[in-house]
Amino acid sequence: MDSFMKQSKKAIVIGAGIAGLASAIRLKLKGFEVNVYEAQPQPGGKLNRIKIGGYSFDTGPSLFTMPHFIEELFDLAGKDISNYFSYIKSDIACHYFFEDGTRFNFYTDAHRRKKEFNNVFSDDVENIERYLTKSAYIYEKTKKTFLEKSLHKINTYLNKDILSTIFAIPNLGLFTTLHRRNKKSFKNKKLVQVFDRYATYNGSNPYKTPGIMSLIPHLENGIGTFLPKNGMFDIVEALYSLAKDIGVVFHFNQKVERVIVEKNTISGIVLSGVRIEADLVFCNVDIKIAYQKLLKDVRIPKSVLIQEPSSSALIFYWGIKKEFKELGLHNIFFSNDYKKEFELIFKKGEVIDDPTVYINITKKFVDNDAQEGCENWFVMVNVPYNSGQDWEVIRKEVRKNILIKLSRILKVDVERLIEEEEYLDPLRIEEKTSSYAGALYGSSSNSQTAAFFRNPNFSKIKGLYFVGGSVHPGGGIPLCLLSAKIATSIVK
Repeated sequence: MDSFMKQSKKAIVIGAGIAGLASAIRLKLKGFEVNVYEAQPQPGGKLNRIKIGGYSFDTGPSLFTMPHFIEELFDLAGKDISNYFSYIKSDIACHYFFEDGTRFNFYTDAHRRKKEFNNVFSDDVENIERYLTKSAYIYEKTKKTFLEKSLHKINTYLNKDILSTIFAIPNLGLFTTLHRRNKKSFKNKKLVQVFDRYATYNGSNPYKTPGIMSLIPHLENGIGTFLPKNGMFDIVEALYSLAKDIGVVFHFNQKVERVIVEKNTISGIVLSGVRIEADLVFCNVDIKIAYQKLLKDVRIPKSVLIQEPSSSALIFYWGIKKEFKELGLHNIFFSNDYKKEFELIFKKGEVIDDPTVYINITKKFVDNDAQEGCENWFVMVNVPYNSGQDWEVIRKEVRKNILIKLSRILKVDVERLIEEEEYLDPLRIEEKTSSYAGALYGSSSNSQTAAFFRNPNFSKIKGLYFVGGSVHPGGGIPLCLLSAKIATSIVK
């Protein structure tokens, strides 16, 4: 570290999303002079906040798990996290609703979970606990290799942790799909659907993604489901404040035009026609967009071109003039035909008439997010990435179908309760966050290779690194934080 301090090497981070912020902090702590350039007027990327009338909404990721990856950054910096950030744990991971009237809460506490499920899935209660135990096993056997290290570096396979993973391979579900694994695990079709849903956490299809994705329920139900004290944007504000406090310099409304590569080595960036020198460039931009717009003179790797984009989302931000006691922080209203829903998304680029609807309501924990007697609904359905569809037509149709579905299940005319409204679709997602085709998670994980051999965090160009949801180990807040950890650990 002392040698870095003496050399005062310069690092540039392009993009102030979660991975960009974490990368900037880690690079600064390694002794680099760090400048972050962000095209938008504020940090956060997909994770941001908007205010509509008397309602506040987190715009992007709404699920917070594995808070220890946030805490680790403050520990490394020698800062007391309580001065920046606090969070609470939710007793219920999610509230589930089915068309036939079945409802239940997925409690994170095993005793309460068993009691709840005894009333709904009596034949499967022990199967659920066995499944969650196996989920924890898969996570423990893979986290040191698949999640916390680069799978593209030979030393990962020389590490002692790899032996534990290799011996566990027969039990990891690598050679089956998540749906087949779930169908084999549970008697009740509704439970299969509940556990199939975890494929959507990285924008994938449960009927194609490998069974090893069954580790995800452990993150939500084993480690826990959390919420920052003032909402998800607290994560951004905490990391941004930490980065500034340790000396990272930020430049907003600054869109990088080009990354300069000379003799296969990074030299810096071009910003408003001006060359800015750097020894390292960390790119927190979707990797396809990065090659198309920032690295135009560099040949795009074949691995980047062939990747199937992940699903996208249609999100409605609704200010609701009513409180719903039956709803919680996270709520799912399932489609009657889950398989068809995913077939339409990934094969035809269409949206089913009866979509699965997710509603996030932070007002349940954050009083200031809506007025008394009101709720802020973040309403999302999974949709295909943009391939030229008429999103104006799709959005109106999906909105109508969502309202019909919710009004039917909740037995109230939801549309009449909407006081404020805004939306986000694949076109806006791409425009605001430079996500290729509006894909939320970069590439899908609809095969073994796609799931584990996403684009590496380094490149063949000396000094160029990639972080964020479009590269290893994947999308979502914890994995974006890990991408920063992996990439900065490679820097010597």
